[in-house]
Amino acid sequence: QVQLVESGGGLVQAGGSLRLSCAASGRAFSRYTMGWFRQAPGKERAFVAAITVSESSTSYADSVKGRFTISRDNAKNMVYLQMNSLKPEDTAVYYCAAALVIGATAQAMGNMATYDTWGQGTQVTVSS
Repeated sequence: QVQLVESGGGLVQAGGSLRLSCAASGRAFSRYTMGWFRQAPGKERAFVAAITVSESSTSYADSVKGRFTISRDNAKNMVYLQMNSLKPEDTAVYYCAAALVIGATAQAMGNMATYDTWGQGTQVTVSS
């Protein structure tokens, strides 16, 4: 099983950019589908983006399509979330998650129940 640590959060003005990183320790990182979720105050945790094992497929929430990009570096055991054109409504705690699933469908990638390992989260605050 992998352990996950997020970093890169912070305070940014609307229209700005941030790059979140998720460092994974443990074995067989390349076998994990990786996802990003976020939770805003008073709201449920929600899907943001995911990437499959072979990087052959990515999935995004409609609210971030065209603005966020998920990527991974299996050699470094890292997953990234590049966030551009940030909006105040992107303010949330962002969580990295891992699922030992190969060939996950888009529906599965967007489902919290697919993931069995979570990081501690990193705060992103977008000011207007």
